Parts: sequence; C-alpha cells; structure tokens
Amino acid sequence: MTRRWLALGVLTLAVLLIGIDGTVLALATPFISSDLHTSGTELLWIGDIYSFVLASLLITMGSLGDRIGHRRLLLCGATLFAAVSVVTAYAPTAEALIGARALLGVAGATLAPATLALIRGIFADARQRSLAVGVWASAFSAGAALGPVVGGVLLEHFWWGSVFLINVPVMVVLLIGGLTLLPEHRNPEPGPWDLPSVGLSMAGILSVVYAIKETAAHGPQLTAAAAALVGASALTMFVRRQLRLPSPLIDVRLFANRAFSGVVGANLLSVLGLSGLVFFLSQYFQLVQGYSPLGAGLAELPAALTATVFGVLAGFAVRRWTQRAVLTTGLAMVGVAMATLTTIHPHTPYPQLGFSLFVVGVGLGLAFTVASDVILASVPRERAGAAAAVSETAYELGMALGIAVIGSIVTGVYRTLALPPNLPSGIAAQARDSLAAARDVADTLPADQAGMLLDAARESFSSGLAIASGVGAALMLSAAITVWLLLRDRLPGSTEVGVLDDPGVHGDPGGDRCVDAACRAERGN
Repeated sequence: MTRRWLALGVLTLAVLLIGIDGTVLALATPFISSDLHTSGTELLWIGDIYSFVLASLLITMGSLGDRIGHRRLLLCGATLFAAVSVVTAYAPTAEALIGARALLGVAGATLAPATLALIRGIFADARQRSLAVGVWASAFSAGAALGPVVGGVLLEHFWWGSVFLINVPVMVVLLIGGLTLLPEHRNPEPGPWDLPSVGLSMAGILSVVYAIKETAAHGPQLTAAAAALVGASALTMFVRRQLRLPSPLIDVRLFANRAFSGVVGANLLSVLGLSGLVFFLSQYFQLVQGYSPLGAGLAELPAALTATVFGVLAGFAVRRWTQRAVLTTGLAMVGVAMATLTTIHPHTPYPQLGFSLFVVGVGLGLAFTVASDVILASVPRERAGAAAAVSETAYELGMALGIAVIGSIVTGVYRTLALPPNLPSGIAAQARDSLAAARDVADTLPADQAGMLLDAARESFSSGLAIASGVGAALMLSAAITVWLLLRDRLPGSTEVGVLDDPGVHGDPGGDRCVDAACRAERGN
C-alpha cells in the first residue's frame, strides 16, 4: 500500500514539472525579449512551440507506451527532458531557443500519457484510483499555476535560463524513484506499430495548428489555407486508416462514447481560453503594473493554491453530487471569473484580480480532476495509454492554441495603440511590435515622449487582455454547456445509465468501476 502511494508521488513529480514548464516561461518573456532581441512573433513561437510539438506526438507516444511499456517510456523521456533542458537554458538566439523548446516538446510527449496510464495500472480499486487521479490532476493544474511563481523566484536571483535548469534535479529524482518504485505497464497484445499512422497524425495536427495560428495572427492567407487543407486531409486519412487497422494507433471509436468525446472537447476549449490569458496576465503584472518577477508570480498564487486543494477535494465532491454537476460547475466558475477580467485596465486594484484568480483555481481544480477520472473510467484498462494520450493531446492543443489565438488577439489590439506625435518611423514600428519592445525604445526617448508612449502602450495592452478575457470566458462557458448536455451522470439513486453510453453496462469496460446506482447496489457499495 505504501509503495503504491510512493509511486504516485514519483508520477506526480513528472506531471507537476510538465505543468510548470508550460507556464514558467510567461514571466521570463520580457527578459528573453531584451536579451535575445526577439520580435513579437518569435515570442509567441517561443511560448507555444513546446505545446505544439508535444500535442502532435502525444497520441504516438501513448500508443508506443502501450507497446514497449509506460515505465520504460517514462524513464527514457525523463532522461531526454533533463538533457534538452540544459541546451534550452543556454540558447544563444531566438531561433535556437525555439528549436530547443520544440525538442522539449518531444521529451514531454513521452511523460504525459505514461503517468496517467501507470496510475490506471497501479490502482485497480476504483476509490483509490479516483483519489490518485485527483492528486494527479491537482499536480497538473497546480504546476501550470505555480509556473509563474517558480519563475518569479528564479528570475529575482538568476538569468532567464534558470527556469529550464530546474528541470534537471527534478528529473534525477524521477529517474531514481521510477527505477525503484514503478511497475511496468503495457498492453499485453498491442499489435504492430503503424508508422504511416504516426506520420499522418503528426502531419495533420501540426498543419491544422499552424493554419489556425497564422490565420489568427495575420488573417486569411494562401499559406494558411494550404496548411489547413493538408492538415484536414491528413487527419481524414488517419481516421480512415485507424478504422481499418486491426491494431490501430488510437481507437477512434472511443469518440462514439458521449462522456469521452464531450469531456475531451470541453478540456480543449477550456484550456484554450485559460492558457492564453495566464500567459499574458504574467506580462500584465510586470510590464503594466510594474511588479517584480517574484511579485508577479506571487500575484498569481491564489490560482495555484486553490487548484491544488480543490483538485483533491473533487473526489469528495463527486460522492455527494454527480460528475456532470461538479465538472459543469467547475468550468462555469472559471468562465465567470474570466468574464470579470473584461474590465481590466492599467490601474485595476489587485483584490479584484486576486479574487478572480482564486475562483479560477477552484473551478480549475474541480474540472480537470473530474474530467480525467471520467476519461479513464470510459475505456478498458489496456487502452488507458491511448485514452490518456487523447486527453493530454486536447490539453496541450488547447494550451498551444490558447497562446496563439488569445495571444494574437492581445497583440492585434495592442498594435492599434495611439503613438505620440513625431516619433521616428523605425521607433514607432518597434514600439508597435510588443509592450516589452515599447519599454525598450522608451529608454531612448525624451522623458515626456517616453511617458506618453508607455501610457499608451499599457492602455492598449490592457484593452487587448480585456477582450481576450471575454473570448476566454465565452469558451469556458461553452465548454460547461457542452459537458452538461453530453454527460448523463445522475445523482445516486437514479435508474438512468451513468457516464457510459452503453445501456447494458453498469461498470466501466475495465470491469472495476461502478458508474451508476444499479451497479453500486449490486456490489453493495
């Protein structure tokens, strides 16, 4: 029993680090921009290339783990993650940093699905597994929220590369713990690994994501349309191939399950709305309100703390209410909290922002924990890796698209700023590129012009953030409505079928989870 929970602690380390690595860069972007002289577009690529690559490989790595063993894949990925983190920390140019972040995405793709699949293998008991998934999801959401805090502490004392070097000691602990505590878990009859499916999934996801990003940033263009066509064609071929193969890379029939498909879609929409906002809120605290990196990280701490606490409490909540109710409530809370940020301006008092972040954390902790449990309970145990990969793909795609789409909104609104008169054209163009660039050029201007430029830039950036908050709120509330309509989980005592859509099945396909009242009555619990 103790060994099982120690193993969970090792897996939680991996998940916590993945979450931190997705957002820790937010506070470092002003320093990277100044040190590497990046453009606004390069900053967006630095921010989201990690999630793009990770998302494109998750399905492949989840299926690979089912075949070679998730423990082996986790340990190999941890070693690669540590090595690439050192390379990333010392990247000399923006292009090198983008390339190193892409390699981090490759390594991260080996970690994410392996952790959730191993939890499914380690915890056969439904109640223990529900608690374990709660801890796992809390670590994921807490890692994402703690990223700015960790980054703030490091940036107070070290250079921006330090936010990547923290990965190394954590991965060393993970390797030692994994070798001694984790059991191996794989699909006993995985079938052959289909390389054409691997290529089609990567080509499809990367092309579609690139098309969305370029359209959001620059409007409709021929290259974006071509990428969208290539991506859609590749994904169509991928789905058709999976339906024909006796051992598919991913069982696309999983999406026939309303619980599975609804929760995966809700995850993608909710993370899309939230991630872009968090990425730019870190810059708002530093560049608009003048917080230090540590101060900005601490300002976002309410979201981290409440996400952690309520992620664990979510397991208790679903015993009193339904998964449908808890998940919908969590998503709706985040949506409402984001809606309150549509009034943000350069002088918004912190109590208003802090309360919004507090509510975001509560909703995030509840929603992601329950969503992960629903997804795991919807598939047979031997397909846990594939299901976890689909779930994580939605999460990482949402994060990447959030930074790209929400970031493009913020950047687009920012570039409409009214510049002071008589600015040289070169300085004006640089100031319109990003708020960090405007701060840099302001140092070269007379005091009165510098003050006018910074006031206009801060106001414009805040306006972009307010509009982005509105878009994020709409996406979150849409996700809540989607979950409410698609999940049929009822209060205990209902005779209606639970989260699974098969009316002839009371437990999960894995055979160890009751999801409705009839099954619980049969088993006496």
